[in-house]
Amino acid sequence: MRIIFMGTPEAAVPTLQRLLDSEHEVVAVFTQPDRPVGRHQVLTPPPVKEVAQARGIPVYQPEKLKTNEDVRALVRALSPEVIVVVAYGKILPGWLLSLPPLGCVNVHFSLLPKYRGAAPVPWAIAMGETITGVTTMLMDEGVDTGPILLQRACAIGPEETAPEVTARLAHMGAELLVETLEGLREGRIEPRPQEEAQASYAPLLRREHGWVDWTLNAEAIRNRIRGFQPWPGAWTTLRGSRLILWKAQAESSRLGEEAPLPPGTVSAIERDAFVVACGEGTRLRITEVQLEGRRRLPASEFLKGARLSVGLRLGQEAPPDDRP
Repeated sequence: MRIIFMGTPEAAVPTLQRLLDSEHEVVAVFTQPDRPVGRHQVLTPPPVKEVAQARGIPVYQPEKLKTNEDVRALVRALSPEVIVVVAYGKILPGWLLSLPPLGCVNVHFSLLPKYRGAAPVPWAIAMGETITGVTTMLMDEGVDTGPILLQRACAIGPEETAPEVTARLAHMGAELLVETLEGLREGRIEPRPQEEAQASYAPLLRREHGWVDWTLNAEAIRNRIRGFQPWPGAWTTLRGSRLILWKAQAESSRLGEEAPLPPGTVSAIERDAFVVACGEGTRLRITEVQLEGRRRLPASEFLKGARLSVGLRLGQEAPPDDRP
């Protein structure tokens, strides 16, 4: 089939590569414009662009789609039978959705209708899910509301982070997409509507989502540490500076312990960790952190210069506009 591919980040690369290695013909790739990246704001192409150019595929990077008549004329001239979309980062207008005969097929990294939206993997982990997966769907003008084509589930490991799960789902999605295209071409797949009563939403992450609410139980906070990597990170404050939590384990309070400390209070300092009181009588044993403007450190190194003491409360000085 003649295919236009639309995608931007690293998570979209496995699907593009799988299509390029298949019998299908990728006639063009659409991706986001190059953006400034890093402290020095170096103009950087999206990962999808680099792969497409290396394989000699024409690349287009329009800022707008809805009212861009040049894009409309280009897509019509390319005559795709299907448009494949993986984490493109733009809303597709109605004229584009209805143009290819087989529609626009999206690879979404959740088991729809759960976790519709821009950040399904981080939110699934942050909310304590143990199962996730990949869905292929026919796109409509809603946000991930189109009919489901195929789905494949997988477990979320107890220690897995968002980047690790995303990498696995990206490869699963690539294989599921090829299977989906074959089923569509042969008429073997019957699209089925999503169950609206089961829907949940995974909004684009903002800095304030990472703010640690110490009144939550320790396992809930640990899930946010795993889910909100690499950005915005699960963070608190220490003496007015942002402190990102990278690794931690949840613990119940020990038997015989005195009255629980206020949430956010350092309750113990060990050789390779420090322990913070959380809600519901639980505690978080923190083993890797990063102070604002510094490098990521194991707690054993961080504690050498951090001047932590039992009774110190974290998260007391966050700017109001950074709190959810």
